[in-house]
Amino acid sequence: MSSYISSNDNRWYCQLEAAYGQVGSIAAQNRFPAVKLTARQQLELGERRDKNGSRTFVGNPPNGRRKTTFDIKTYMTTLSQPGASPAYGPLFQAAMGAPGQIFYGATSSATSSLTTIGFTAPHGLAVQQAVQYNGELRFVAAVIDASTVLLNAPFSIAPTAGASIGPTVTYGLASVLPSVSIFDYWSPATAVHRILSGAAIDKFSVNINGDYHEFQFSGVAQDLIDSTSFSSGSGQLTAFPPEPAAGNFDYTIVAGHLGQAWMGTVANRFYTITSAAVQLSNNLDLRAREFGSTLPRAISPGRRTVSMDLDLFEQDDAATPELYQAARQQSPISVSFQLGQSAGQLFGVSMNSVVPEVPEFEDGDRRLQWKFRNSRSQGTANDEIVVAFG
Repeated sequence: MSSYISSNDNRWYCQLEAAYGQVGSIAAQNRFPAVKLTARQQLELGERRDKNGSRTFVGNPPNGRRKTTFDIKTYMTTLSQPGASPAYGPLFQAAMGAPGQIFYGATSSATSSLTTIGFTAPHGLAVQQAVQYNGELRFVAAVIDASTVLLNAPFSIAPTAGASIGPTVTYGLASVLPSVSIFDYWSPATAVHRILSGAAIDKFSVNINGDYHEFQFSGVAQDLIDSTSFSSGSGQLTAFPPEPAAGNFDYTIVAGHLGQAWMGTVANRFYTITSAAVQLSNNLDLRAREFGSTLPRAISPGRRTVSMDLDLFEQDDAATPELYQAARQQSPISVSFQLGQSAGQLFGVSMNSVVPEVPEFEDGDRRLQWKFRNSRSQGTANDEIVVAFG
């Protein structure tokens, strides 16, 4: 006997597309944690103004233009293996633009300190690329030479000679954005399965100090394909793809209060943050208004916006008033967040030049809070923000 479909019997996969709207192939390792997916497709048709002799609506013509939007929420989980791109890596690449830069790890030398790492061999790192050591993730602020780098914030403990500097995957910005295919499978097998083809990430956000570390992606897609009404050629497929055979899937998620925050003209660690959010907007437009097609033809990103919201308790120390002074003077500061505190469960966000807005004072609680809103990150060329896993 048929029954309802449980919303827990849901599995997601994602993969980069070789060309816009060309659905990629997936395997078990492309599965990422499912929290909530909202997908909506609408037909864009003008109002009929012809006179039909009555007040009755007689319908719209078929094959109108389609507009498909989506919103995804997913948890941060443990990496499948050190140095491996996460299963939701294609979503980060679609949001940021550049493919992930993998640092496979190396060995530190006796010249390392809290703020520099000396390596026993050429490191091959670039500015803004991430490194990890002792459960801490940092970004390269400058390459001193082929075997030494300067970090954006100090380690708690200096790497010793012969210590292992762990692997990372870093996602930076690019002018051109790739598209992804997002697969939505259900149980039982007779349920309706869906594919978002030509999915382009318009907005990406991460919240700090939530219940769990959670990523949110939203955007527009070329089409929403389903297993029930599938026709050959949709998504450049000849048949609706079956779900891959189940593989090992790690459901280990990371508590939202674990991590570190560093801010200031000179990086200072802050322990007083109550909540924060970092948002990236690509201001997307699609080639969707051209004659001869019901589906969009390409992605057209606009000017990028990277901003931060931040709530913290005021303290009468040296570092906190510096934030207020920077806001008043419109002076840029560096901001970096580390989510998690163990290797394989680290995520980092780094912004080198954030201009804070003057904070609002929230004095309705027992302790004075400052609320910074819409503080925007700036840069020179595709360097406003970088994210990394380690």
